[in-house]
Amino acid sequence: MIVIMDNGGQYVHRIWRTLRYLGVEAKIIPNTTPLEEIKGLKPKGIIFSGGPDINRTGNCEAVLEHYDEFNVPILGICLGHQLIAKYFGGKVGRGERAEYSLVEIEILEENDIFRGLPKRLRVWESHMDEVKKLPPGFKLLARSDTCPIEAMKHKELPIYGVQFHPEVAHTERGADILRNFAELCGEL
Repeated sequence: MIVIMDNGGQYVHRIWRTLRYLGVEAKIIPNTTPLEEIKGLKPKGIIFSGGPDINRTGNCEAVLEHYDEFNVPILGICLGHQLIAKYFGGKVGRGERAEYSLVEIEILEENDIFRGLPKRLRVWESHMDEVKKLPPGFKLLARSDTCPIEAMKHKELPIYGVQFHPEVAHTERGADILRNFAELCGEL
């Protein structure tokens, strides 16, 4: 099962629905769910959803603090991506302009979550803030003209972040990105 920690984003149920469509068991939980309860679910992977406020991400940061107790792949989407960057020492701030549109990204490294995808994809952006500086120990996976850090991965751990929303129908091959993540989790 993949656990989706709900940070109050508008597309949370679409993450769940896409995973279910792929045949992956998934469960949405409040981001305030205690760590012991999350561990009791025995997740094979964890997704931090998007949301409106980086200061209201509940126990997402605690999951990162206690990563060795979970030891599963983690994917941060939009706000979740920003939270991961901030936690690991990156910089998050206002983008040059708010993005609520389709944006073309360039995949710099195919890596795990972009396996089998074209080098350029049109993706749905819905954010005001973005990762401004890559955290130490991470590598850049994708960028766009409007956002320099569209996707990243921890160099040693299976921790990923994407600024865009793969769960939204407007994102080309978004279901394939979530499928690749589910495969990393051993769920496909």
